[in-house]
Amino acid sequence: MSDTANTMDRPAAGWRLKLGVVLFSVSIIMPVIGVPLATTLGLSAAVTTSISGGLLVAAEIMGLVAVAVMGKSGYLYIKKRFFGFLKASGPPDEVSSRRYTIGLAMFCTALLFGWVSIYIGKWIPGFTTNPLPYAIGGDILLLSSLFVLGGNFWDKVRSLFVHSAKVQFDGQ
Repeated sequence: MSDTANTMDRPAAGWRLKLGVVLFSVSIIMPVIGVPLATTLGLSAAVTTSISGGLLVAAEIMGLVAVAVMGKSGYLYIKKRFFGFLKASGPPDEVSSRRYTIGLAMFCTALLFGWVSIYIGKWIPGFTTNPLPYAIGGDILLLSSLFVLGGNFWDKVRSLFVHSAKVQFDGQ
């Protein structure tokens, strides 16, 4: 067994791992809460920008400090747990034909609406005065279609960008 596999299975010392997770969590939460709060205070644009930039830089530094406190073994342990959770809750590789068809319809609907909405927006009720709900709905439809389509869809999309990729149909 390699040293890297050993360090991923064994987390760092208890207090160092816990402190590192707290620091890392604060580094993520700080700009998420601080930047919107800074914009609502009614300060000048320059001050708001300075506060927002300072929060983002501080968050980056705090994230690095969190990794230093955790150590390599703690960082690899957290990384393994996080990406393991994403892999387990992500879309399955193989999906049924019906599910794939529904996902493809969702995907194409979101793309086509985003493309043609600029041209037909005046005929869509409320689109010209308040387009944000339509944009959010289209984004949610597009993202959810990727989960419905399954993991093998990403290989198909990726093959569009690989020059040497060849199509191979089943049964031919």
